[in-house]
Amino acid sequence: MLREIVEKFDKLDIYEKRSITDKYCELVFYSKDTKKWSEILAGFLGQAVKPAGEEPTKDDLLLTKGYGGIHKNQTLFKKELGNAVIIAMFWPWQDGTFTTLKAALNEV
Repeated sequence: MLREIVEKFDKLDIYEKRSITDKYCELVFYSKDTKKWSEILAGFLGQAVKPAGEEPTKDDLLLTKGYGGIHKNQTLFKKELGNAVIIAMFWPWQDGTFTTLKAALNEV
């Protein structure tokens, strides 16, 4: 499913492709397009479980620990798929111009 999501991103303006594998994806996109990126992720994973501006829960922190964690100003999407979970995080840059997307498929 992660590859299917990443294919939808190809239609958007990507600033940098850092890593794309079957289990992990890291891209940088323009923050002005965050709504478009959110809509694609929500279509696959549902609405964000931790929107930007909300404090992460202990479960959020544990789930994202291997990918740098999740902070109050960041967004987390999550979907459980049987024995796996897909997560996607938006990490906005301080400059306001860019956002890093980190998406991962974890087998439980």
